[in-house]
Amino acid sequence: MRKLSKSLAVALAVSATLTVAAAAPAPRISTAFTLPGAKVYPEGIASDSRTGTVYVGSYADGTVYRARPGARTAEVFLPAGTDGRHTANGLRVDARGRLWVTDSTTGVAVYDTRTGTRLAHFEVPGTGPRFINDLTVTPDGTAYLTDSARPVIYRVTPAQLRAGSGPLTVAYDLTGHLTPAPAGSFALNGIVSDPAGRYLLAVDMTAGDLHRIDLRTGTLGRVALTGGDLKAADGLALSPDGTLRVAHNLPNTLTRWQLSADGTRARLARTLTDPSLQIPTTLTHTRGRTLVVRSQFDHGGPMNPTGGAPTAFTVAEVHGL
Repeated sequence: MRKLSKSLAVALAVSATLTVAAAAPAPRISTAFTLPGAKVYPEGIASDSRTGTVYVGSYADGTVYRARPGARTAEVFLPAGTDGRHTANGLRVDARGRLWVTDSTTGVAVYDTRTGTRLAHFEVPGTGPRFINDLTVTPDGTAYLTDSARPVIYRVTPAQLRAGSGPLTVAYDLTGHLTPAPAGSFALNGIVSDPAGRYLLAVDMTAGDLHRIDLRTGTLGRVALTGGDLKAADGLALSPDGTLRVAHNLPNTLTRWQLSADGTRARLARTLTDPSLQIPTTLTHTRGRTLVVRSQFDHGGPMNPTGGAPTAFTVAEVHGL
């Protein structure tokens, strides 16, 4: 190969740089919509891929808000205390359009998104510490839920859903599998399932690990992370192309990872840190945009009850993540 002239080499280098920059513009953050209320402290979010409607849950009192496409302000869908609910943490809309809402203190309830009617509810039996946090629903209609106070993942099967109620049963016990953490700290948090229903991914927010559960064999394993870790990771969103988006709450950070085809490895592809995220607890990626919950937990909320008054509560819209 002939040696390139210096001017041609520089031109090619500049051209390559411009091509990369054009292909990956810097993420932009704006406000998607506002949540009415002075002390909402939102925690969970879910989008209905069929209608474009977005649901957001309040950690403070269990209110569930609904934002229809194009709305600049959400409306109350399920009022505070509905069905005795104290919090609204993890939210998911399943393939049949039913809204699942976890209450960290008890369990999970399932609602008709047209009428708001409760269709089913499941609770953790007995007493003792529990913090039902997030959930995912696999293609066969089975729901899996994390407990941040216990090293377990619960399961609700389609048959249990048809029955309408019952105890939450443990599907996977990760005792001895999680990295040891200080007493009282949270471990398992966000959880997603791959589109084919082969495995679950659940994050240990204290250790920064991502755990893979094979749904066929029950095998537990850690995902090999390249380029970073998942410390303070709260919510997860997995796209069909293997893109995993993560909300890291305290550092006001969002990350994007690329999973291997089998979900055993993940490479960090992008990091966005911005104080305007206001302690992002979770996110959902739908219709080409990423919606992120701005919890403001550090302004008079659960992370800092004396941290000063919050501003208006909003959901951020991030393009390019």
